[in-house]
Amino acid sequence: MNIPTKYNPIDVEDKWYEYWMKHDYFHSEPNEKEPYTIVIPPPNVTGVLHMGHMLNNTIQDVLIRRARLRGYNACWVPGTDHASIATEAKVVAKLKSEGINKADLSRPEFLSHAWDWTHKHGGIILEQLKKLGASCDWKRTKFTMDDDLSESVIKTFLDLYEKGLIYRGYRMVNWDPEAKTTLSDEEVIFEEKQGNLYYINYKVEGSEDVLTIATTRPETLLGDTAICINPNDERFSHLKGKNAIVPICNRVIPIIEDEYVDVEFGTGCLKVTPAHDQNDKVLGEKHKLEVIDIFNDDATLNSQGMHYQGKDRFVVRKEITKELESLGCLMKVEQHMHKVGTSERTKAVIEPKISAQWFLSMKDLAKPALDHVMNDDIQFHPAKFKNSYRNWMENVRDWNISRQLWWGHQIPAYFYADGVNDFVVAKDIETALELAKAKTNNQQLTTNDLTQDPDVLDTWFSSWLWPMSVFDGINNPDNPDINYYYPTNDLVTAPEIMFFWVARMIIAGYEYKDELPFKNVYYTGIVRDKQGRKMSKSLGNSPDPIQLMRQYGADGVRVGMLMSSPAGNDLPFDESLCEQGRNFSSKIWNGFRLVKGWEVSDSIEQPASSKIAIKWYKAKFQETLKNIDDSFEKFRISEALLSIYKLLWDDYSSWFLEMIKPGYQQPIDAKTYAETIEIFENNLKVLHPFMPFLTEEIWHYIAERTPEEALIIAEYPKYETIDEQLIKDFDAVQEVVSNIRNIRKEKNISFKDEIELSVVENETINKDFDVVIEKLVNSTSINYVADAVDGALSFRVKSNEYFIPMSGAINVEEEIEKLSEELKYTEGFLKSVQKKLSNERFVNNAPEQVIANERKKESDALAKIETIKASLDSLK
Repeated sequence: MNIPTKYNPIDVEDKWYEYWMKHDYFHSEPNEKEPYTIVIPPPNVTGVLHMGHMLNNTIQDVLIRRARLRGYNACWVPGTDHASIATEAKVVAKLKSEGINKADLSRPEFLSHAWDWTHKHGGIILEQLKKLGASCDWKRTKFTMDDDLSESVIKTFLDLYEKGLIYRGYRMVNWDPEAKTTLSDEEVIFEEKQGNLYYINYKVEGSEDVLTIATTRPETLLGDTAICINPNDERFSHLKGKNAIVPICNRVIPIIEDEYVDVEFGTGCLKVTPAHDQNDKVLGEKHKLEVIDIFNDDATLNSQGMHYQGKDRFVVRKEITKELESLGCLMKVEQHMHKVGTSERTKAVIEPKISAQWFLSMKDLAKPALDHVMNDDIQFHPAKFKNSYRNWMENVRDWNISRQLWWGHQIPAYFYADGVNDFVVAKDIETALELAKAKTNNQQLTTNDLTQDPDVLDTWFSSWLWPMSVFDGINNPDNPDINYYYPTNDLVTAPEIMFFWVARMIIAGYEYKDELPFKNVYYTGIVRDKQGRKMSKSLGNSPDPIQLMRQYGADGVRVGMLMSSPAGNDLPFDESLCEQGRNFSSKIWNGFRLVKGWEVSDSIEQPASSKIAIKWYKAKFQETLKNIDDSFEKFRISEALLSIYKLLWDDYSSWFLEMIKPGYQQPIDAKTYAETIEIFENNLKVLHPFMPFLTEEIWHYIAERTPEEALIIAEYPKYETIDEQLIKDFDAVQEVVSNIRNIRKEKNISFKDEIELSVVENETINKDFDVVIEKLVNSTSINYVADAVDGALSFRVKSNEYFIPMSGAINVEEEIEKLSEELKYTEGFLKSVQKKLSNERFVNNAPEQVIANERKKESDALAKIETIKASLDSLK
């Protein structure tokens, strides 16, 4: 079989992905095997692949491919999320570019456009995942707006409403004026921003007195309905029971007292605007204040805004400041750093707004979900995220689940009578009609008297059911799929959606299955650029993942991303990592070509050097296999990859192949060749989850394989007893060989020149490796002697002393002078290190790692001095 000189991923990746798809390796059905299940964190249906997706899905693919190799019935369910806010925004923008205003469309007309958009763009990100090598069960692909998943969402809403856990309330909510919808607390990002503190004078009614308040939002004074002072603040005792006059609108408002007011902040007087501040709303309810909403849904001012009606809030802020100044009411303006809530999706500044919304009562639901994470029934990796989870769950607030959008699952509530407070909740309008008739005792009602709530449910209200709904576990709670695949095994996600999604899936799992939804949660870090900035389109610092894969190969990018991506820690991404991954591909390919290029002979007996080399490498492989398994158990995926990388780059390529390599233009014995191929196949098996394309390509070059013999479904190597002593013995051999090679290089002794090696054995040596040392350093023999060899250079490994005769190879006087200089330098270096270590202040205050580094410098210098002295003695 003709093997290409270079590995070209572009030539093989599509070929093998089509092969895997053709033979249905990714598809899973319940059978007698133990299942291993992952559900994908569904990306937005409008999305395209970014670096975070690359990292997340590479890890998932590694886990699923490894499980498949280990004999599990592996099932990775893919899918997308309908992403209400993001998708509706894109559709609205598209319509706007075509001269169409959403407000001019009926709901069915708009949804028709939304579905067109979804059908056109919805599959892009999933197709891109295939380029990465993602071995998802594409036959099970789900979308949160699929009929069965939609039915699950409505059924869940009805159930929770009947349990009294969903209620409708008139509450202060987070309002996104750009998306024109309410948001949950978790969708609001608080950012430190430079703003201003405006000091404004309010006249006291019936007197010449004024009081001064400080506010960051002067435009909201048009909605003020009280001034509040602390009853213990003697500065304002003369104002008790009086009224104040709001500037501009001249509204007369009471001066109320409440200990909520911080006497140290601002002026000690607080303007109260119950419609536009959560704390003011609480004060308003307590003191029965009027509520005046001054904003439209787009954050322009409404009729309460007087002559500012129709203007944007930030425009009004500037203009009202000028008007206050002209009226003599603006005392001063100071710069002020404060936290501003912004929409996670649109980045718009959030407006607190009182609105009728649907809420899910969370306190009781959250308890089992908290307990089972804290007792490690569900394990977080890394465990540090348990603290954040506990803090959120212990202080969980009711979840605002309604959104003022059209794209999504419409809330199954139907209003009648006044159309505001009178409603029934039902799966469809026919059922709602019967409930309304019963509730009103009015049999004359028709469906024309009912109006469905126009709001949709928060997108997360569908994705919190994902591990169950993808297996139809809500609609058919006892079906074969849910019984077999649930609970799932591992979830790979980002910590920033721990509360949006992870916590809520756990809550739903215990509410509807009385069981955890997954056993492990692996939190990936954030992919950042060299400057530490999060990669994003807006910053323009994120490479195109598809272009990266074209340049370095999917395997190269996968390895590059995982090389420095420990769980929960951010990934400082650099393209050089992908280059390193591509170089690793080339290293493995070239090693394979080397072996396949050897002529094989049945008539040659296996050399002793090859026999011990094979024995050692198998032991080393088993040690690495154990380390790989241990790393996976602890979800240290990058450590598992690094173990494999070292095994293949160093142990296999740099040592093993050198030990078994036949002489120039000589054949290799058949036994060594066969065992080397077996070894290489095991290498490919452990590497396959990380580099699926390269490994499958080589696997089929090794031998003709039937579809039943493909690497993707091969049997993972079995764990065997590790010969630890053999590994330790070879560690010493490597040190001996490296020392001799360094001496050859330093003394300019050609490798073609044979040397005779002598050893003073002070510690038992495994002499089985002598043939390996002789081969790797081109030694005629290894002589075990009682005393030092005169006229030879020496070095120590453990307590054994090795001598290389240097007669005629070097100028002895020059060598003595050179070694003497080196000894002098090393002794000076040792003295400086020991001086530092004798300094109690340094030892007591320096970090442990720094002290350990200095002690290692000391021990290395002492060993080097001993070696130099031995070499000098042998030359004198």
